[in-house]
Amino acid sequence: MRVRATVDPQLASIRVIRTRACKLKGLSEFRILFLDKRNQMIADEVQQKGTVDHTPVYVREVVKRALELSATAIVLVHNHPSGDPTPSRADVEMTKQIVAAAKPLGVVVHDHIIVGRQGHASFRGLGLI
Repeated sequence: MRVRATVDPQLASIRVIRTRACKLKGLSEFRILFLDKRNQMIADEVQQKGTVDHTPVYVREVVKRALELSATAIVLVHNHPSGDPTPSRADVEMTKQIVAAAKPLGVVVHDHIIVGRQGHASFRGLGLI
């Protein structure tokens, strides 16, 4: 009998982002994990690519894509090219806007994870969501 190891898709995505963050040479990337009602991943998509200190994220586009995929939950993931995963004020504000826009439409934001060279920060873990 063969046993298959399962990998948590959210952790797998964090590993992908961390690996890509090293290859992006100082550029940022904003990804979204789209989940169904059983929290199974529907899609893992790059929403935007940015510069060393800014990635434009449009609340409307995030929610629109979640609805197109019939996602009931999302996890936001992006890297900080500086290597420090501490959320910025802009990160916190943008996350609040996405949560507020998505909630009335039945889409829950489970977490926003920021990946840096030495680790990652979870908005849920920090009590920011």
